[in-house]
Amino acid sequence: MTEHYDVVIVGGGMVGATLACSLGDSPLKIAIIEDAPPPDFAPDQPHDLRVSAISIASANILKTVGAWRGIVARRLCPFRRMRVWEDKGDVEFRSDDINEPLLGHIVENRIIQLAVLERLHDFRNITLLCPARTRSIEHDSRQSTVTLDDGRVLTARLLVAADGGYSRVRQAAGMGVSAWDYEQHALVLTVETAYPQQDITWQRFTPTGPLAFLPLDGPHASLVWYQTPEEVKRLKALPDEALLAELLAAFPSALGDIKRIEARGSFPLKRQHAQHYIKEGVALIGDAAHMIHPLAGQGVNIGLLDAAALAQVLLNAKRQGLDLGAEKTLREYEKMRRQNNLLMMTTMDLFYRVFGNTVLPLKFIRNLGLGLAERLSPAKKIAMRYAMGLGGRLPRLARGEAILG
Repeated sequence: MTEHYDVVIVGGGMVGATLACSLGDSPLKIAIIEDAPPPDFAPDQPHDLRVSAISIASANILKTVGAWRGIVARRLCPFRRMRVWEDKGDVEFRSDDINEPLLGHIVENRIIQLAVLERLHDFRNITLLCPARTRSIEHDSRQSTVTLDDGRVLTARLLVAADGGYSRVRQAAGMGVSAWDYEQHALVLTVETAYPQQDITWQRFTPTGPLAFLPLDGPHASLVWYQTPEEVKRLKALPDEALLAELLAAFPSALGDIKRIEARGSFPLKRQHAQHYIKEGVALIGDAAHMIHPLAGQGVNIGLLDAAALAQVLLNAKRQGLDLGAEKTLREYEKMRRQNNLLMMTTMDLFYRVFGNTVLPLKFIRNLGLGLAERLSPAKKIAMRYAMGLGGRLPRLARGEAILG
């Protein structure tokens, strides 16, 4: 049995499902394929390890497509301050400085995915295939074909890769990437702290790697400890009591006391960027297009901006009667996103390399730079707006504007 669609999205994670929501109630016939649904949410569940710092622009996208209410109905943590420091250099960003109520939200990735998948059921032009495993993907310049394990065959003029850093769609289309490892791993922990609800996220730079704190709802937090692969392996294997002692010794006093460790995990850090985001009949979004250093938590945010930009291009093309899969149609999407993403990736690389260097003159310059950032109000405000996702050329959804109508 063969079913034809205008657009088939492979990957129903946060980014792929948001793209589908952005195309909801449109004249386009959409299919989205996801291997397995995320586990259901219950309020008394422990917090997940994988969380994201959702920018104001990303929240605008999720609100405009109608998925934000599903997040609020579950749980999230707004933050109003962000602090970065090393030795004597220190800068704190406050939402009050730019007359905004907050800087962003910390949200568990699973909750975001649940909310956008839930929203998909409201759109009659979208078919959600979940659980559904992909057996094969065939691409040519006229049409793409996706065969599922249950024998169903889907064809589409446009195939969207939202299937992660090791994208099968990207491989089937023969689209190359540039990649390298950072030779660092991240140890991620969920903890219960002695402090009550907090509204600040912070990062402290040390010679061995950054330490990060992300507040969760109530007296809970997500900690990220960047270290060598060997050290992360050692720390991860420690019993709770020994690991707790290591945390209290390494993390600054701003962390406060930790009552208990609730969960732990680790992952390697890798940078990867597709050489092109588009090809005749194919578009890449999210991790299929780019994998960024998680230092500033921008990976999900730039992925959601990809989804908003591609939706805008496709709906404009449909209104104008253009071929959705034509490379000249998709070029506008690549123009909107690739250079912006490359700038963000390069900035994160610069932070990683500059703050990971122990040469004394460079260390002095780092501290001087952080001190100046605290004092130079105009530059500080510009940096804050970029961190909130509000700098540069934004898709309409990121500005809180509907595409349709």
